[in-house]
Amino acid sequence: MSLPVWLGRDDDHWTVSVLAQPKASRTGVAGIHDGHLKLRVQAPPVDGRANDSIQAWLADALGVARRDVRLLRGASSRRKVFAVSADVPLEALLGLCLEGGGQA
Repeated sequence: MSLPVWLGRDDDHWTVSVLAQPKASRTGVAGIHDGHLKLRVQAPPVDGRANDSIQAWLADALGVARRDVRLLRGASSRRKVFAVSADVPLEALLGLCLEGGGQA
């Protein structure tokens, strides 16, 4: 089975490519856009608040500790890559794109 373009696997972690849309009315998935999981983020892009919100949302959606999700690239960009180092089943990761109404 091939992985969707927004999901990757390195030696010891999964990678999730996110396109952030900050200052949304609520946090949740808005679909797939340009090879990224498009995520509406309620937090503003100030002082890392949007990054923290995405990290918390991913951890909650995947049922892992927040420390198991870390930002790899894109701290000041809308296009970000997060690493998930916990042992998460592929089905849970694929389910992220179905979390459209999810809130953090």
